[in-house]
Amino acid sequence: MSNFISRQTTSTTAPVTVAIKDCLDVAGLPTTCGSAAFADSLPASTDAEVVKHLRDSGVDIVGKTNLHELAYGMTGVNLHFGTPLNPRFPALITGGSSSGSAAAVAAGEVTFSVGTDTGGSIRVPAACCGIAGLKPTFNRISRKGATPAESSLDAIGPMARDIATLELGMSAMDPSFEPGMALPADVRLGRIKVADTAANEKAMDNLLNQLSGHLRGALSVVAQPVWFKPAFDAALTIMNSEVWHSFHGLDMSKLGKDVAIRLQNASGVSAQAVDQAEQVRQAFTDELDTLFNDFDVLILPSLPAKPMQREAALAGEVDLNISLFTRPFNLSGHPALVMPLRGDASAPLSIQLVTRKNEDELLFAVARQLWEIEHHGQSGIGE
Repeated sequence: MSNFISRQTTSTTAPVTVAIKDCLDVAGLPTTCGSAAFADSLPASTDAEVVKHLRDSGVDIVGKTNLHELAYGMTGVNLHFGTPLNPRFPALITGGSSSGSAAAVAAGEVTFSVGTDTGGSIRVPAACCGIAGLKPTFNRISRKGATPAESSLDAIGPMARDIATLELGMSAMDPSFEPGMALPADVRLGRIKVADTAANEKAMDNLLNQLSGHLRGALSVVAQPVWFKPAFDAALTIMNSEVWHSFHGLDMSKLGKDVAIRLQNASGVSAQAVDQAEQVRQAFTDELDTLFNDFDVLILPSLPAKPMQREAALAGEVDLNISLFTRPFNLSGHPALVMPLRGDASAPLSIQLVTRKNEDELLFAVARQLWEIEHHGQSGIGE
């Protein structure tokens, strides 16, 4: 099965099962990053730090999940280990790069999974597969034992079918996380207006209008930040530079065509381009932090358009713009959570929440209330 690269024996007693993206070390299993270039890797001798936390929490780690090769792509295509199928929308891509982690959750194969997110690689596949996913505050969860070892954009986070389970996953991965925060009735929400599909916009409008009826705080429309699109471009520049630095020594003949082309192109990123991207990082981060003086949580869609057809991706088409609404927050390091919306059987609908750094708990407080309204038609605010 292409969702998993390798499996471990599952115990019969642990009630919570977890799958780990195969760019994180799990003792006794090789870390291949979904690539033939690492196919001969020896099994890891120790667990990544996040895996240690998971074991300490008592969950049952059942195996390692497939991914877009080298975690360097947004479609989830992997011609070496196989391309995971989107369980809920089989004609569409799973999204990447945490494709196997998203598919395993959506298929009900595990309670929750662990992914990594450098430009939306948790949030995009979560949105594509109709599940929830969190990119925590940058560096809140240790990347020790992750490949690549160095990244200024990448964050490790959980993926689950619902918000309660996503919060369970975050609690197991991060001992500092405090679950169950109540949502203050005076929370201030700002909806960032961006170009969206009509179906997703309608679903978001409906949900947020219902939520606003329970709040004393304001729900306001916010203009798209000035540095939002430049942040997308800058994040790509920095990611390409860092990926080239990490993987330029690999045998290119062992890489999938799409990844080999992207990696070779990344070799041309200049130091001047990186310097300019870092200036954009600071400007966008400052712009967001200023917005958070007036708003507690910013809200926007997860995806700018319907995910591409699986057949098109398998034929070689790529779509980096699918990360248009996710990638900027990797540049800034702010935590971001996506959750599915109801309303369209032919394509996934999803909403994204962003808040101040290290206030990840507030995202869950808002998401929990949105989930109750969306799926149960009620709110527990103020109760």
